[in-house]
Amino acid sequence: MSKRISLLHQEGVLRSYFPDSSISRTGEQSLVWEGDLQPTPLSCPYRVKLVYTRTEGMGIYVMSPKLILAEGATTLPHVYNSADQKLCLYYPTDREWHPGLYMAKTIIPWASEWLYYYELWLLTRGRWLGGGIEHDQPQKKDNENNDLQFLNEHKNG
Repeated sequence: MSKRISLLHQEGVLRSYFPDSSISRTGEQSLVWEGDLQPTPLSCPYRVKLVYTRTEGMGIYVMSPKLILAEGATTLPHVYNSADQKLCLYYPTDREWHPGLYMAKTIIPWASEWLYYYELWLLTRGRWLGGGIEHDQPQKKDNENNDLQFLNEHKNG
């Protein structure tokens, strides 16, 4: 049974995996990571921001460049919000990510993978090859109250 990984520990692992990134943490309440991801050697670097709070859960955003739409598309694929460029990386109901997993080994690589499929989406003129569950925008907050849900499920552990 997994226990919640402390944000201090999450910060240390993020710093070791991404030494050029910036991280701010408020105790065990919130963590913000910002760094560059480049899904392939031919890709431009993308500035990505991860925002995690124990009360609101996880959000990951592409800060720059502004993501463009594929030919004929009206919104970005697999995002919670096109304007904010908030990525949909996993299905919260299936608990693919929870506070017992390292962000550096899950969320950040998943964001890089999303960017890879985004580039393919542009090249294929709007054909999303990255899988996932289709949803309309706007969505409920990604992973809302994730820590509370996780702790309730693991209170005996």
